[in-house]
Order: sequence, then C-alpha cells, then structure tokens
Amino acid sequence: MSNQPRIVALGGGHGLAASLRAVRLLTPHVIAVVGVADDGGSSGRIREELEVVPPGDLRMALAALCGEDAWGETWSRVVQHRFGGKGPLAGHALGNLLITALWEETGDLVAGLDWVGALLRTEGRVLPAAIEPIELIATVLGGDPAHPDELVEVRGQVRIATTSGSVVRVQICPAAPQACAEAVTAITSADIIILGPGSWFTSVMPHLLIPGIREALVQSSAVKILVLNLGPQAGETTGFTPENHLRVLREHAPDLSLSVVIADQGRVTDPDRLAAVSGGAYVHLADVTDRGDTSLHDPELLSIAMQEALHMSAGAHDRITAWR
Repeated sequence: MSNQPRIVALGGGHGLAASLRAVRLLTPHVIAVVGVADDGGSSGRIREELEVVPPGDLRMALAALCGEDAWGETWSRVVQHRFGGKGPLAGHALGNLLITALWEETGDLVAGLDWVGALLRTEGRVLPAAIEPIELIATVLGGDPAHPDELVEVRGQVRIATTSGSVVRVQICPAAPQACAEAVTAITSADIIILGPGSWFTSVMPHLLIPGIREALVQSSAVKILVLNLGPQAGETTGFTPENHLRVLREHAPDLSLSVVIADQGRVTDPDRLAAVSGGAYVHLADVTDRGDTSLHDPELLSIAMQEALHMSAGAHDRITAWR
C-alpha cells in the first residue's frame, strides 16, 4: 500500500474546508463528500429556481482543495467571489453559478464537479453525498418561545441553524435519498475517514442519515476519525459540551464505531468523562485552535493532531504500519 493514504472527509461549510486543508497536508489522495441540505443564500436560490442540489458547500470544498500556487490561490478567491449590488445577481457566489452551469452542460452532477475541479486544478475530488436535494427536519425543544417546554418541528437548514430552541434530533426528507455512487465507492475504498468538525445537526449528522452513506461508513474498515467542534454553536448546539456532541452522534448512528476522537485540549474539562462516552475510540487532545480566530480550527495544527492520533491509536497501529 502507498505511504500516502486515501482519505475521505465528510461534512460541509467551513468545518469541512478546515478538514480538507488539514488532510491535504497528509496526502494528495483526498475526496470530499459534501452535504446537500443547504437552503439559504445563493445556494438556496439556485436550489429552488433550478431544482438542483445546492452548490455552496461543494464550492467551498473545491476552493479548499485549490493549490497553493498563483493559479490555485487566484481561483480559490474567484470561485468564492460574491456579486454586490441590488440586482438579480446580488449575493450570488461566482463558483455556485459556475458549478450549476457545468451541471447543465454535462447533465451529470459528478462530471460537472470534476470539470470544475480540473479548471481549478484541485488537489483531490469533491462529490455530493446524495444526488438529490435534502430537506432537514429537526425536533426542537422550546422552538416556540410561547411554549418553552414543548417539542416542535422545524424544517430547513437555515431555520434549524438559527432556532432559539434546543435541537434534539434531526431527520431528512426524503428519508432514503439516493446516495452518490462515487461517494459510496470512495468511502468503502478509503484508508482514513474524517467526520467533522462543522454544524453538528445541519452539516455532520445528515451524512449519517443517508442510508447508502451510513451503510458504507458502518461497513468500512478504514480508520474513522471524528473531529469535535471547538465549542457550542449559538442557535444549534447552545450549551453543548464535547460529551454532548458525542452523545448526539451515537443517538443518530448507534451502529457507527469510531477509531479516534480529536478534541481541542483547551475545550475539554474532563478527559475521562469524554473517553467514557467515546464508545471505545482513542481520545486525542491537542491544540487545534486557530490563534487568529479562536472559533476556527487551524489546518496545520489539525493536521499534526491527526498524525499524532493515528500513530498513538492502538486500533490504527497495524494500518498505519502498512502505509509506510
């Protein structure tokens, strides 16, 4: 086996982008499997008007995989560029329009993304988790301020992410969307799988609810690494501890076994308690916070933490040895 493992990272938004920037320091064999539930902003408008999967998180993943040369840095900025003004283009990201145009030209989600990746000269590949848009449906405690002790249903990623209540559980509609075949193949062929960080209920959990993706994750023999968030997200995981994040994952996917859990050492107050709810995974505490913005993971520090965790995890030892 090559000493450069095949890594698949799942998620969406800024969390997935941080993971991708970290793992590309470990290997050129990177595949991003991206959620398709976004219904806000430019993505939401394109999704509604053209009835396609939302392109925004796919765009961010492509930008994160751009090279560090002048070409890559330029295209990374260009695809993230948003139009100003007050007209029909206001707020649209150029990359969203480019991706959608390639979908219409090729008639194929994966082929369109591959063409955009070729233009950007990305170091890796970006795939959608499902080939149809997904609607998120959350059960929220206190979602109705007039009845703080009652459970209500909140639909849509944006509304869930900004709810004033406490999210208890999330479901998807349709309940069994068609998983992207290439994404399933990537997961089953991976040496390492990264889940998180990201918006827990709207970016991380939805992957575990797509039957084809979940089955591939459960059956995969890869080293499975969960990267915990740096803290609670206002409106979605208000008041959450690292232990809460793990409990939610186990409630949504009780059959998924993790190999490693990575958490920022400054955000964990009780390591033993975190280990107790890890389901037997090796818990690795490290400094992974961006010093310029403490709400974000630092890609280089996260990459180092991943390498340390892989070499210190007993469950991953044999597979790590095989990569050398």
